[in-house]
Amino acid sequence: MLFFLKRKTPKMMMKIPSFLHSFPPRRSFFYFCFFLILPLLLLLLLFVAPSSSSQDNKNNNNNKVTVSIYYESLCPYCGDFIVNHLVKIFQTGLINILNLRLVPWGNASIAPDGTFLCQHGNDECFLNTIEACAVTVYPNVVEHFRFVHCIENLILEGRQNQWINCFQLTGLGKLPMDCYKNGNGRNIEQKFAKETTQLNPPHRFVPWVVVNNQPLQEDYLNFVSYICEAYKGKSKPDSCRSLSTRTYDMMNNEKSNNNSFQKPVCYVGHVKNLTLPLLNNAQNTKQ
Repeated sequence: MLFFLKRKTPKMMMKIPSFLHSFPPRRSFFYFCFFLILPLLLLLLLFVAPSSSSQDNKNNNNNKVTVSIYYESLCPYCGDFIVNHLVKIFQTGLINILNLRLVPWGNASIAPDGTFLCQHGNDECFLNTIEACAVTVYPNVVEHFRFVHCIENLILEGRQNQWINCFQLTGLGKLPMDCYKNGNGRNIEQKFAKETTQLNPPHRFVPWVVVNNQPLQEDYLNFVSYICEAYKGKSKPDSCRSLSTRTYDMMNNEKSNNNSFQKPVCYVGHVKNLTLPLLNNAQNTKQ
Protein backbone atom coordinates (compact mmCIF):
# COMPACT_ATOMS: atom_id res chain seq x y z
CA MET A 1 0.00 0.00 0.00
CA LEU A 2 3.03 2.28 0.27
CA PHE A 3 2.92 3.14 -3.41
CA PHE A 4 -0.05 5.44 -2.71
CA LEU A 5 2.26 7.56 -0.55
CA LYS A 6 4.98 7.90 -3.09
CA ARG A 7 5.78 11.41 -4.05
CA LYS A 8 4.99 12.26 -7.66
CA THR A 9 8.04 12.60 -9.76
CA PRO A 10 8.32 15.42 -12.31
CA LYS A 11 7.49 12.94 -15.10
CA MET A 12 4.18 12.17 -13.47
CA MET A 13 3.14 15.80 -13.07
CA MET A 14 1.35 17.82 -15.78
CA LYS A 15 3.76 20.10 -17.52
CA ILE A 16 2.92 23.80 -17.62
CA PRO A 17 3.56 25.42 -20.99
CA SER A 18 6.90 27.24 -20.94
CA PHE A 19 5.42 30.63 -21.92
CA LEU A 20 3.31 30.63 -18.72
CA HIS A 21 6.41 30.61 -16.53
CA SER A 22 6.94 34.31 -17.29
CA PHE A 23 3.67 35.20 -15.49
CA PRO A 24 3.09 35.31 -11.74
CA PRO A 25 1.56 32.12 -10.25
CA ARG A 26 -1.99 33.49 -10.06
CA ARG A 27 -1.87 34.83 -13.59
CA SER A 28 -0.38 31.58 -14.79
CA PHE A 29 -3.32 29.72 -13.30
CA PHE A 30 -5.77 32.14 -14.94
CA TYR A 31 -4.24 31.84 -18.40
CA PHE A 32 -3.95 28.10 -18.07
CA CYS A 33 -7.67 27.83 -17.30
CA PHE A 34 -8.46 30.24 -20.14
CA PHE A 35 -6.60 28.21 -22.75
CA LEU A 36 -8.15 25.03 -21.41
CA ILE A 37 -11.77 26.22 -21.32
CA LEU A 38 -11.80 28.18 -24.60
CA PRO A 39 -11.46 25.07 -26.84
CA LEU A 40 -14.19 23.36 -24.82
CA LEU A 41 -16.54 26.29 -25.39
CA LEU A 42 -15.85 26.23 -29.12
CA LEU A 43 -16.64 22.52 -29.24
CA LEU A 44 -19.87 23.15 -27.34
CA LEU A 45 -20.93 25.78 -29.87
CA LEU A 46 -20.35 23.33 -32.70
CA PHE A 47 -22.77 20.89 -31.10
CA VAL A 48 -25.37 23.53 -30.23
CA ALA A 49 -25.53 25.12 -33.71
CA PRO A 50 -26.95 22.04 -35.50
CA SER A 51 -29.66 21.70 -32.87
CA SER A 52 -30.85 25.27 -33.50
CA SER A 53 -30.74 24.62 -37.23
CA SER A 54 -32.80 21.47 -36.79
CA GLN A 55 -35.25 23.49 -34.72
CA ASP A 56 -35.62 25.94 -37.62
CA ASN A 57 -36.29 23.02 -39.96
CA LYS A 58 -38.90 21.72 -37.54
CA ASN A 59 -40.60 25.11 -37.47
CA ASN A 60 -40.57 25.25 -41.29
CA ASN A 61 -42.20 21.82 -41.44
CA ASN A 62 -44.87 22.96 -39.00
CA ASN A 63 -45.59 25.98 -41.20
CA LYS A 64 -45.96 24.00 -44.41
CA VAL A 65 -49.07 24.74 -46.44
CA THR A 66 -51.22 21.74 -47.35
CA VAL A 67 -52.43 21.77 -50.95
CA SER A 68 -54.85 19.04 -52.06
CA ILE A 69 -55.64 18.51 -55.75
CA TYR A 70 -58.84 16.58 -56.48
CA TYR A 71 -58.82 15.51 -60.11
CA GLU A 72 -59.48 12.73 -62.61
CA SER A 73 -56.97 11.38 -65.09
CA LEU A 74 -58.81 11.91 -68.39
CA CYS A 75 -60.29 15.33 -67.75
CA PRO A 76 -58.26 17.52 -70.15
CA TYR A 77 -58.54 20.52 -67.83
CA CYS A 78 -57.07 18.53 -64.95
CA GLY A 79 -54.25 17.45 -67.21
CA ASP A 80 -53.61 21.03 -68.30
CA PHE A 81 -53.55 22.22 -64.70
CA ILE A 82 -51.08 19.53 -63.63
CA VAL A 83 -48.78 19.77 -66.65
CA ASN A 84 -48.74 23.53 -67.25
CA HIS A 85 -49.53 25.13 -63.89
CA LEU A 86 -48.99 22.86 -60.87
CA VAL A 87 -45.56 21.87 -62.19
CA LYS A 88 -44.33 25.40 -61.47
CA ILE A 89 -44.18 24.73 -57.73
CA PHE A 90 -41.30 22.36 -58.47
CA GLN A 91 -39.61 24.70 -60.92
CA THR A 92 -39.66 27.64 -58.47
CA GLY A 93 -38.86 25.72 -55.29
CA LEU A 94 -42.28 26.47 -53.80
CA ILE A 95 -42.63 22.74 -53.11
CA ASN A 96 -40.27 23.24 -50.13
CA ILE A 97 -43.03 24.94 -48.13
CA LEU A 98 -45.81 22.61 -49.27
CA ASN A 99 -47.44 19.38 -48.33
CA LEU A 100 -48.78 18.50 -51.79
CA ARG A 101 -51.52 15.86 -52.00
CA LEU A 102 -52.81 14.37 -55.26
CA VAL A 103 -56.23 12.72 -55.02
CA PRO A 104 -57.17 11.03 -58.34
CA TRP A 105 -60.88 10.28 -58.05
CA GLY A 106 -62.67 13.39 -59.28
CA ASN A 107 -66.28 13.08 -60.42
CA ALA A 108 -66.35 9.29 -60.23
CA SER A 109 -68.87 7.36 -58.15
CA ILE A 110 -69.41 3.85 -56.83
CA ALA A 111 -72.39 1.80 -58.03
CA PRO A 112 -74.47 -0.27 -55.57
CA ASP A 113 -72.62 -3.39 -56.70
CA GLY A 114 -69.25 -1.77 -55.92
CA THR A 115 -68.33 -0.95 -59.53
CA PHE A 116 -66.42 2.27 -60.12
CA LEU A 117 -68.21 4.63 -62.53
CA CYS A 118 -65.93 7.30 -63.98
CA GLN A 119 -66.90 10.39 -65.93
CA HIS A 120 -64.75 9.47 -68.95
CA GLY A 121 -65.25 5.71 -68.97
CA ASN A 122 -63.47 2.62 -67.74
CA ASP A 123 -60.04 3.70 -68.94
CA GLU A 124 -60.24 6.70 -66.65
CA CYS A 125 -61.05 4.41 -63.72
CA PHE A 126 -58.01 2.34 -64.63
CA LEU A 127 -55.62 5.29 -64.90
CA ASN A 128 -57.06 6.89 -61.74
CA THR A 129 -56.15 3.71 -59.89
CA ILE A 130 -52.67 3.52 -61.44
CA GLU A 131 -51.97 7.11 -60.40
CA ALA A 132 -53.41 6.49 -56.93
CA CYS A 133 -51.07 3.51 -56.59
CA ALA A 134 -48.10 5.61 -57.71
CA VAL A 135 -48.90 8.27 -55.11
CA THR A 136 -49.02 5.57 -52.43
CA VAL A 137 -46.09 3.28 -53.31
CA TYR A 138 -43.83 6.24 -54.12
CA PRO A 139 -44.55 8.61 -51.18
CA ASN A 140 -41.77 10.98 -52.28
CA VAL A 141 -43.76 13.81 -53.86
CA VAL A 142 -41.11 14.52 -56.50
CA GLU A 143 -41.18 10.91 -57.67
CA HIS A 144 -44.91 10.34 -57.85
CA PHE A 145 -45.60 13.78 -59.31
CA ARG A 146 -43.09 13.07 -62.07
CA PHE A 147 -45.00 9.90 -62.94
CA VAL A 148 -48.44 11.55 -62.84
CA HIS A 149 -47.13 14.49 -64.86
CA CYS A 150 -45.81 12.06 -67.49
CA ILE A 151 -49.18 10.33 -67.91
CA GLU A 152 -51.15 13.56 -68.01
CA ASN A 153 -48.75 15.07 -70.54
CA LEU A 154 -49.16 12.08 -72.86
CA ILE A 155 -52.94 12.37 -72.56
CA LEU A 156 -52.82 16.05 -73.53
CA GLU A 157 -50.67 15.16 -76.54
CA GLY A 158 -53.14 12.49 -77.67
CA ARG A 159 -50.63 9.72 -76.88
CA GLN A 160 -52.51 8.23 -73.95
CA ASN A 161 -52.02 4.71 -75.34
CA GLN A 162 -48.32 5.12 -74.51
CA TRP A 163 -48.89 5.80 -70.79
CA ILE A 164 -47.11 2.60 -69.76
CA ASN A 165 -43.84 4.08 -71.07
CA CYS A 166 -43.91 6.50 -68.14
CA PHE A 167 -42.38 3.81 -65.94
CA GLN A 168 -39.26 3.91 -68.08
CA LEU A 169 -39.37 7.63 -68.82
CA THR A 170 -39.45 8.51 -65.12
CA GLY A 171 -37.00 5.82 -64.04
CA LEU A 172 -39.50 4.31 -61.62
CA GLY A 173 -40.28 0.65 -61.23
CA LYS A 174 -43.63 -0.98 -61.97
CA LEU A 175 -44.79 -1.25 -58.38
CA PRO A 176 -48.02 0.66 -59.23
CA MET A 177 -48.93 -2.20 -61.59
CA ASP A 178 -48.49 -4.70 -58.75
CA CYS A 179 -50.58 -2.44 -56.54
CA TYR A 180 -53.35 -2.50 -59.17
CA LYS A 181 -53.24 -6.25 -59.71
CA ASN A 182 -53.31 -7.25 -56.04
CA GLY A 183 -56.39 -5.13 -55.34
CA ASN A 184 -54.66 -2.59 -53.13
CA GLY A 185 -55.29 0.08 -55.74
CA ARG A 186 -59.03 -0.45 -55.37
CA ASN A 187 -58.76 0.06 -51.62
CA ILE A 188 -56.81 3.28 -52.14
CA GLU A 189 -59.41 4.57 -54.57
CA GLN A 190 -62.21 3.80 -52.13
CA LYS A 191 -60.38 5.88 -49.54
CA PHE A 192 -59.98 8.74 -52.06
CA ALA A 193 -63.67 8.42 -53.01
CA LYS A 194 -64.69 8.81 -49.37
CA GLU A 195 -62.42 11.83 -48.91
CA THR A 196 -63.77 13.49 -52.06
CA THR A 197 -67.42 12.96 -51.16
CA GLN A 198 -66.83 14.42 -47.69
CA LEU A 199 -65.48 17.73 -49.00
CA ASN A 200 -67.20 20.73 -47.45
CA PRO A 201 -68.45 22.50 -49.45
CA PRO A 202 -68.93 19.62 -51.92
CA HIS A 203 -66.80 19.87 -55.04
CA ARG A 204 -68.68 20.98 -58.14
CA PHE A 205 -66.00 20.27 -60.71
CA VAL A 206 -62.40 19.20 -61.18
CA PRO A 207 -59.68 20.26 -60.84
CA TRP A 208 -60.79 21.16 -57.31
CA VAL A 209 -57.94 22.82 -55.42
CA VAL A 210 -57.92 23.19 -51.63
CA VAL A 211 -55.26 25.24 -49.76
CA ASN A 212 -55.19 24.69 -45.99
CA ASN A 213 -58.82 23.49 -46.10
CA GLN A 214 -59.90 26.50 -48.16
CA PRO A 215 -61.41 25.51 -51.54
CA LEU A 216 -60.32 27.91 -54.26
CA GLN A 217 -63.25 26.97 -56.48
CA GLU A 218 -63.21 29.00 -59.73
CA ASP A 219 -60.07 30.87 -58.70
CA TYR A 220 -57.92 27.72 -58.69
CA LEU A 221 -55.49 29.06 -61.30
CA ASN A 222 -54.37 31.66 -58.74
CA PHE A 223 -53.34 28.88 -56.34
CA VAL A 224 -49.81 30.30 -55.89
CA SER A 225 -51.18 33.53 -54.43
CA TYR A 226 -53.25 31.59 -51.91
CA ILE A 227 -50.24 29.46 -50.96
CA CYS A 228 -48.11 32.53 -50.33
CA GLU A 229 -50.86 34.14 -48.25
CA ALA A 230 -51.29 30.97 -46.20
CA TYR A 231 -47.59 30.45 -45.49
CA LYS A 232 -46.66 31.71 -42.02
CA GLY A 233 -42.95 30.86 -42.05
CA LYS A 234 -40.23 33.35 -41.15
CA SER A 235 -39.18 34.11 -44.73
CA LYS A 236 -41.29 33.92 -47.86
CA PRO A 237 -39.87 32.01 -50.85
CA ASP A 238 -38.60 34.11 -53.74
CA SER A 239 -41.56 33.01 -55.87
CA CYS A 240 -43.87 34.60 -53.28
CA ARG A 241 -41.88 37.82 -52.97
CA SER A 242 -41.97 38.26 -56.73
CA LEU A 243 -45.76 38.26 -56.76
CA SER A 244 -47.59 41.53 -56.64
CA THR A 245 -49.26 42.02 -53.27
CA ARG A 246 -52.85 40.81 -53.34
CA THR A 247 -55.21 40.56 -50.37
CA TYR A 248 -57.80 37.88 -49.87
CA ASP A 249 -60.50 40.50 -50.42
CA MET A 250 -59.12 41.15 -53.91
CA MET A 251 -58.98 37.44 -54.65
CA ASN A 252 -62.52 36.91 -53.36
CA ASN A 253 -63.76 39.76 -55.54
CA GLU A 254 -62.14 38.14 -58.57
CA LYS A 255 -63.74 34.83 -57.63
CA SER A 256 -67.18 36.45 -57.43
CA ASN A 257 -66.71 38.09 -60.81
CA ASN A 258 -65.53 34.82 -62.33
CA ASN A 259 -68.69 32.95 -61.34
CA SER A 260 -70.58 34.57 -64.24
CA PHE A 261 -69.06 32.30 -66.85
CA GLN A 262 -67.96 28.70 -67.11
CA LYS A 263 -64.39 27.79 -66.33
CA PRO A 264 -62.28 25.21 -68.19
CA VAL A 265 -63.24 22.40 -65.83
CA CYS A 266 -65.04 19.06 -65.84
CA TYR A 267 -68.31 19.57 -63.98
CA VAL A 268 -69.96 16.96 -61.79
CA GLY A 269 -72.70 15.13 -63.65
CA HIS A 270 -71.46 15.99 -67.14
CA VAL A 271 -70.83 12.41 -68.19
CA LYS A 272 -68.77 12.03 -71.33
CA ASN A 273 -67.91 8.70 -72.89
CA LEU A 274 -64.31 9.52 -73.73
CA THR A 275 -62.91 6.04 -73.14
CA LEU A 276 -59.61 5.92 -75.00
CA PRO A 277 -57.77 2.90 -76.44
CA LEU A 278 -54.82 1.88 -74.30
CA LEU A 279 -52.08 -0.62 -75.06
CA ASN A 280 -53.28 -4.20 -75.28
CA ASN A 281 -50.88 -5.41 -72.62
CA ALA A 282 -52.14 -2.69 -70.29
CA GLN A 283 -55.70 -3.81 -70.88
CA ASN A 284 -54.71 -7.37 -70.03
CA THR A 285 -53.52 -6.27 -66.61
CA LYS A 286 -57.04 -5.27 -65.71
CA GLN A 287 -58.34 -8.80 -66.14
